[in-house]
Amino acid sequence: MPDAPAPPPEFAQAVASLRAVRLRPELAVAPLEPPPRLAPWTWGFEVEADANAPGPVDDLAEPDTSGRLILLHDPAGQDAWEGRFRLVCFVQARVEPEQVGDEMLPVVGWSWLTEALELAGADHVALGGTVTQTSSVRFGDIAGPRRDDDVELRASWTPVGTDLSRHAEAFCGLVASAADCRRPGCHRSPAAPSDQGFNHFRAPLRRLAVITSITRSSGATSTTL
Repeated sequence: MPDAPAPPPEFAQAVASLRAVRLRPELAVAPLEPPPRLAPWTWGFEVEADANAPGPVDDLAEPDTSGRLILLHDPAGQDAWEGRFRLVCFVQARVEPEQVGDEMLPVVGWSWLTEALELAGADHVALGGTVTQTSSVRFGDIAGPRRDDDVELRASWTPVGTDLSRHAEAFCGLVASAADCRRPGCHRSPAAPSDQGFNHFRAPLRRLAVITSITRSSGATSTTL
C-alpha cells in the first residue's frame, strides 16, 4: 500500500498555526474527524464549555455549550470561497426558556462571532451564516431533561493568509461568549469586560497542540502532522 501523500506546505502551515493556539482551562478540547469530501484536505477540533464549571476541565459530561471548527483546503481554490482555505464553525449553546423567542437573540448571537473575529484581529472575507433558536420537549420514557432550549450558530469564512492562530482564538472567544449567555447580562458583547464570565479568552492558557490528525478526503486517506 503506497504511503499517504504529504500535506501541501501551506496547509501544514495553517494547521500548525491552529495547533499553536493556547486555550483557557475552562474550555475542554478534543480532536474532530471532519465529514468526508468537504474538501481535498481537512482538519478540525471541537470545544466544550460550561458557564457553571468550577475550574479547569478536561471533559464535560453534559456541557451547556459546544462548538466545532473545521479547516478546509483546496489547493486549486474555489470561487465560492474566494480563496484556497475555508473555516467552518458550528456552535450550540443552551439558553433559558424566557430567552427563546427574543427577536434580538439571533442578532446578538451573530455579533458574538463578528466581534470575536474583530477582537482577535482575524482578517477574513466572504463571511456568512445563520443563527437559529430551537426548543425540544421530551415526552414518555426518554432520558434527559424535559426541555432543552438552544441557540445554534453556523458560519463559514475565508481567512486571509495561512497563519490562522487568530481565527482559532476568535472561535474560542465565540464559544466562551455563548457559554456566558446563561449568566445575567446575556446580551453583553464578546469585547465587554467581565470578571465572572469567559470573555477574557486569551489567558490563562493551554496549548491546542494535542490535536494532530488531519485528513485528505480523496481516497479517504488519513495522515498526521
